Amino acid sequence: MAASKPTIAKGPDGRLRGGGEPEEFQSGGAIMTMFEWAYDGVNASIPRNVGPECANYLSPKRRIIETLFISIFIVIFLVWGYRHINLPTKVSYVNHDRVGRRVLLIIMSLVLGMEIGFKFTSRTVIYILNPCHVTTAVQLYLLAADPSPTVTAIFRIHLNFMNGPLLAYLFPETESRRIFADKAMYYIQHGLMVVIPYYLLRIGGVYNVERLSDMSWSVFSYGINLAYHFWVIQVIALPVQVNLSHMLCAAILDPFEGQYYRVWTFVHQGILCPLLSKLFCYVSNFLLTKFPPTRVKPTLDCALARNNRVEDNERLHEDANTSGNGHTHVN
Repeated sequence: MAASKPTIAKGPDGRLRGGGEPEEFQSGGAIMTMFEWAYDGVNASIPRNVGPECANYLSPKRRIIETLFISIFIVIFLVWGYRHINLPTKVSYVNHDRVGRRVLLIIMSLVLGMEIGFKFTSRTVIYILNPCHVTTAVQLYLLAADPSPTVTAIFRIHLNFMNGPLLAYLFPETESRRIFADKAMYYIQHGLMVVIPYYLLRIGGVYNVERLSDMSWSVFSYGINLAYHFWVIQVIALPVQVNLSHMLCAAILDPFEGQYYRVWTFVHQGILCPLLSKLFCYVSNFLLTKFPPTRVKPTLDCALARNNRVEDNERLHEDANTSGNGHTHVN
């Protein structure tokens, strides 16, 4: 006789409520029960947010086929991208700390800390796995880490995750945030996710980017993005039936809603992610090197001098060129 599947019911407050599970499930799902504190506060009154209906949106067969299909592209993207990416051999940078960098580090640390605190109090810790929280943690590392080739590589990769802030503002998901401060953190965090890379590009040095025509970093980054969604988020979300990053079922407002919504997402995000990254770099290059009111240096990869004077930055750039600087340029 087959064991019954666990049932997830809604309480009067819209949250998940266990109960009704047969005894054999309670013993077999001991591990899941151990971590219920991380997801049993997810609001089940929001359509397609959690529960069997969302988990069964796609059949197991379709999930397996799609995962195998996308995994082929993941391997291709990662292998091809890794073979074609390259880093500057010599990097010139101003070896001093900056007040703006410390301020952004403190503010973003507080924002992420409050986000984590709200999730612990609401018993929705599982949402920490959402890609934007991971990107935020990466940005904290970039603000705190000493200059190195690893910093440059991570900086270039994370620029291809700018679709997160854009989608967060276009399609805000704040219904489950009952406290005003919690909702405010949502918008502040995603706003800072755009401010921080712009500020780091302004500093320059190790925070440099590849040429606009170079797609190797974008392809490699998209492979990482897909791997995280299909190999990590999906594996965690399916047993607990929580729709993390919409990997279990399509959002209500998704224009590509249907059985093929994940395939369509694979296509349109494959276009959007590199497009936003290149557009962000192009606009930053224009503002920082060409637009008179905001121009601070001659090229985007040039390290910003301590006094931020354009003349000193140009002199620093000339010195870097004569010393064999290996930076690439946005042009």
